[in-house]
Amino acid sequence: MDDVIATAAEAAENDALPRVHEVHTDPDKCAPSVEDMPASIKKPTAAKSAAQWAYERLIIYIKNFEEQLDAQHEIAMGFTGGDAGVIRIEGMGFFDPDIVTFYGSDPTGVKTQLIQHVSQLNVMLRALPKHVDRAEPNRIGFRLAHDLDKSAQDAGEA
Repeated sequence: MDDVIATAAEAAENDALPRVHEVHTDPDKCAPSVEDMPASIKKPTAAKSAAQWAYERLIIYIKNFEEQLDAQHEIAMGFTGGDAGVIRIEGMGFFDPDIVTFYGSDPTGVKTQLIQHVSQLNVMLRALPKHVDRAEPNRIGFRLAHDLDKSAQDAGEA
């Protein structure tokens, strides 16, 4: 039997239960729910590799994304870096222990989602003209900050 020595941080990470958290400009936006996930993904991470965790969580994101598409569209994947393009950030979330996701649309209005491992995370913020059909621009940063404050209050940190 091999004895594995882990740091306190590694032990805590390995015992983490999955948690999904997202905030969107659209309050009715459907986010993946831990309750609706397969039983295997609800278990602590100790027996799973980072690759297995990423694979299982990508399946959940892909399923959730496809559930929001109409019959005229199918899922595709783009790669970050190089000519990856720009997305208008309309939502952002995380999936413990190492995935961050950004929701939005590209400059032509095409629905877009970027799923990124935290070790590869690079974000370039840009200013794009607001949609001409809206009186006020969407301010996702304010919604995210409000959510952080609310989460800290709920945890008794504020």
